Amino acid sequence: MDLIPTALEGCYQVSPFFAKDERGTFVKTFHAEKFPALGLPIDWREEYYSSSRKGVIRGMHFQTPPHEHEKLVYCMQGQVLDVVVDLRKASPTYGMHIAVELDAASGQGLMIPKGMAHGFLALTEDVLMAYKVTSVYSPENDFGIRWDSFGLDWGIDHPIVSSRDCTHPAFPDFESPF
Repeated sequence: MDLIPTALEGCYQVSPFFAKDERGTFVKTFHAEKFPALGLPIDWREEYYSSSRKGVIRGMHFQTPPHEHEKLVYCMQGQVLDVVVDLRKASPTYGMHIAVELDAASGQGLMIPKGMAHGFLALTEDVLMAYKVTSVYSPENDFGIRWDSFGLDWGIDHPIVSSRDCTHPAFPDFESPF
């Protein structure tokens, strides 16, 4: 398992153990001894997955203090454009974003630290995304910023976006608690 730094401080692409043969693939997304050795969390509090069809944008989501969390995401089926925005005011990469393609064929994941917004665009039909987080979901701390408000060209004219995600404040209007 290797970490590949991204342009956002503390955010890493995770290159897991990946094996492929005539039967299919095997991907090890977590290792209780290697994660701490790499400086990654191991105290996962929730794990979940989402399914999306091509053209869906989910995001940009996060939880505010004191229920903020670190998040490990990976694509178990299909391909996504995974997007992260740094909301940490003291960070040298505050306000910057990255967009990384994740797909089931490579097994790559993304480790997202506390204080960053996360979302993705489903690039293929039948996308399945998996998430591990270090805090339990707290409805009163569940927030987001508008998916189209921080300067990313998503490369799609008419995405499918939930009404909830359309009501988040724009990034310039958001007062970060991080």
